Amino acid sequence: MFKVKSFLIKLAILPLLAFGIGASADETCMSPYMAKIVGQEDFVYVWTLGKEGLGDEQDKLVTIDVNPASPDYGQVVHTLSVGGRNEAHHSGFSDDRRFLWAGGLDTNKIFIFDVHSDPARPKLHKTVDDFVAKSGGVVGPHTFYALAGRMMITGLSNNKDHGGRTAMVEYSNQGNYIATHWHPTDQDLRGAEKTGKYADGYGYDVRVLPRRNAMFTSSFTGWTNFMMDFGTMLSDGEAMKRFGNTAVMWDLHTRKPKKVFDMPGAPLEIRCAWKPNNNYCFTSTALTSQIWLMYEDAGGEWQAQAVGDIGDPSKIPLPVDISITSDDNGLWVQTFMDGKTRYFDISDPFAPKQVYEKVIGSQVNMISQSWDGKRAYFTSSLLDNWDKKGDQDEQFFKAYTWDGEELNLEFAVDFKAEKLGSAHQMRFGAYGLYGLKRPYEVKSLVADAR
Repeated sequence: MFKVKSFLIKLAILPLLAFGIGASADETCMSPYMAKIVGQEDFVYVWTLGKEGLGDEQDKLVTIDVNPASPDYGQVVHTLSVGGRNEAHHSGFSDDRRFLWAGGLDTNKIFIFDVHSDPARPKLHKTVDDFVAKSGGVVGPHTFYALAGRMMITGLSNNKDHGGRTAMVEYSNQGNYIATHWHPTDQDLRGAEKTGKYADGYGYDVRVLPRRNAMFTSSFTGWTNFMMDFGTMLSDGEAMKRFGNTAVMWDLHTRKPKKVFDMPGAPLEIRCAWKPNNNYCFTSTALTSQIWLMYEDAGGEWQAQAVGDIGDPSKIPLPVDISITSDDNGLWVQTFMDGKTRYFDISDPFAPKQVYEKVIGSQVNMISQSWDGKRAYFTSSLLDNWDKKGDQDEQFFKAYTWDGEELNLEFAVDFKAEKLGSAHQMRFGAYGLYGLKRPYEVKSLVADAR
């Protein structure tokens, strides 16, 4: 394990630690229905793909200690394997943050972890293995997004043709199926207004603005494509036609689609503004490398437009995860092919400007940034069959501090060297959220620093 510590960063936080004071430090891209973490996050949970020939070869939840006050800072403190390789992908907390839901795109299994009993050592609480049957044929559970007492799960595909036609599936916090909400298509708009050429019925991510009774979904591709070798897919003309070109605005309360927007090139992650008067959300298109804005106009109608490019679109840098800052002034964009993170000034949401970039690795996918904007964590894996080959297939977790001008590496975990697998999505964990005390004292850091 490669570990780098910054003594200067420790010294900077000593006054805060010594007096038990902390800034809000939740992730910025969580549901507004979720409880917030106050203070320094203790752990990052990494949902990890099992890799043939590495360790037990199983998908697992990897817990990394990220609190500089801890004697285990920068180390893997727990792993929990779930059996087999399910194409581990995304995860999300319940609204009370007591349980972490995580899915497998290939087997369609959903694993619900108890992260509140002992945040350092999550345990498997429940496995949902009838998702396809209960949902009426939805395949590829992707985004797990907390609503009030509910979990909204986006699908990527279906069990009829394994294409991109899909739905959102609603569950109770107890893991019981409630309803399936199919995306509008040309054949069945389900009451939605089609604003352009497309109504393809594809799905990917979901986000909400409760104050505007608005829910938004994006689109990607079906099982046939996301389980295909990346190089093979790129050379297959028919496969490249099977990507989503839409985003949909829904009525949050009724779960009914209202508007279908043309958004060519597979819009992926959606991130909505936090400020009470900022009624807009961003997304980025994987194949056309554009930043798109969905916004409420002066007349109260929702619109969508492309507002910026990401790198050189002709080179297909493949934008993947994005993250909006808590003050709505910045947007982090990861580009998988060149391994870069890019920071855009979005103080004018209609005119994003790139002001910073940094190579994180040979490939990079996910980012989780703290609410206070001082920390950012990165992981490497996109999809098992889409990750790079050979030496370019770096698999890592990297922790950085951000001072507003530069990302500074604090430590890294090499998931291959540690025989863990391929690192995908991250979520924060903390003791204090559940009324638990840390099993170490902050003063030990003060003593060490002296």
